[in-house]
Amino acid sequence: MADDAFTGVQGELGITAACRLTGRSRATHYRRLRPPPERNPRKPQVQPSSLTPEERAAVLELMNSDEYAELPPAQIWARELDAGRYHCSVSTMYRILRAKGQSGERRRQATHPAKTVPELVATGPSQVFTCRVAGRNLTSRPSQNRA
Repeated sequence: MADDAFTGVQGELGITAACRLTGRSRATHYRRLRPPPERNPRKPQVQPSSLTPEERAAVLELMNSDEYAELPPAQIWARELDAGRYHCSVSTMYRILRAKGQSGERRRQATHPAKTVPELVATGPSQVFTCRVAGRNLTSRPSQNRA
């Protein structure tokens, strides 16, 4: 609608006056006359120095070997460098592990058994006694526990 009003006024007053009258910037007017050309989709660029899939598999196999299974990539990289072997950078090692879903803690973690609530079983009278203090907020200092 604003474009129709602009074109109607533009023919009689000129572009500058029509822009002032309709509140449109002249830059907007000229930009709409020449829309930008459509861009061609870009080809995905491959880094020429990236590791081949075979090299990535070899690095992953190295990191999952028994010798290095519990070590972080920085220590694996340093030990391999000390041995005179360079496979890839530390960040690439992390990328390879992340791609395979192994980027978490590499050491074996202790699993603790689930805590069970003790069950008090009595087969006769006076066999089970419990002490429960209800309604009192017990703190670490005895002076505050007085009534």
